[in-house]
Amino acid sequence: MHEASLAPDPAPSSAAIAVRSLQGHEHARWDAFVDTCPEATFFHRAGWQTIMEQGFKHDSHFLYAEQDGRIAGVLPLAHLRSRLFGSALVSLPFCVYGGVAGGNSSVRQALDSAALALARRLGVGHLEYRWREVPEETLDASWLQKPLYATFRRPLLPDAEQNLLAIPRKQRAVVRKAMAAGLHSAIDYDISRFYPIYAASVHRLGTPVFARRHFALLRTVFADACDILTVYHGQQAQASVLLFYFRDEVLPYYGGGSVLARSTGANDFMYWEAMRRACARGYRLFDFGRSKLGTGAYDFKKNWGFAPQPLPYAYKLVRAKALPEVNPLNPKYALFIRAWRRLPLPLANLLGPHIVRQLG
Repeated sequence: MHEASLAPDPAPSSAAIAVRSLQGHEHARWDAFVDTCPEATFFHRAGWQTIMEQGFKHDSHFLYAEQDGRIAGVLPLAHLRSRLFGSALVSLPFCVYGGVAGGNSSVRQALDSAALALARRLGVGHLEYRWREVPEETLDASWLQKPLYATFRRPLLPDAEQNLLAIPRKQRAVVRKAMAAGLHSAIDYDISRFYPIYAASVHRLGTPVFARRHFALLRTVFADACDILTVYHGQQAQASVLLFYFRDEVLPYYGGGSVLARSTGANDFMYWEAMRRACARGYRLFDFGRSKLGTGAYDFKKNWGFAPQPLPYAYKLVRAKALPEVNPLNPKYALFIRAWRRLPLPLANLLGPHIVRQLG
């Protein structure tokens, strides 16, 4: 593990900037840039091109700016086509972060102009950047923003006990109770225990589930940076989470618990174990991921002592007159969520992947 260089914005170069599309044989070159770029995230990795195209069947347009023969900035994009919500060019669907990474203002402008030209050529409703942090000069009045998500990130302390004591008292008591009850965790090397727990968990929330093959593909594409952590009570698996690793960060990304997990504290213990294990391996930042404002997940992460950091997602209308309200908090979707919860689980697992690929 290592830290990205925190170098200042590079000085403008007189060399011409060329914007190109990532080719299959250039993945290692792209990732070498992402690995050292301070603004880049796990979701800027080239492997997401494979996930978009093979997993979701969405056309990808991974753009990079080349200057002086080197990559100076990247912008991963995918064309999301939805019968429900129209068409959009997004950086990046099914990911919590995106947007331009790297480069000086000239490089960022070149990538932004190329993305807008592509959006117009494709005839999409809007262009969307899922910024985690956005350079102020990047956005002008033509970009729209709406406060919908926050992310939760916090440094990990070098000692496990220190990290436990950093959890607020009430939440820490839940973790200690789970420890005393004999819960334990293990790393799984396939998705056989994870997927049934995750699928049932999202079904109870009224959310369509990803296909089993999505998680298998993630495990293959990101074999160097992906684990599955499962929590057991005795021999019974009660909670499971798929983790991503990027530089010195750990990201618990897809997680769920059984109906027993709430009473045993398995969900809470699962996230503690993700912290503890990451600390033991030398990781220094825990990314709890994004949550929608006003939701239980948002409150849950605050209860762990994480401060919400608003995500400045930005949208530029292309053909659409207004942004679609793709948000489960929208009252229009309340009926759908209630109906989805009533579907038999096998039917929900069969239909869910066909719906979720349109949501992004």
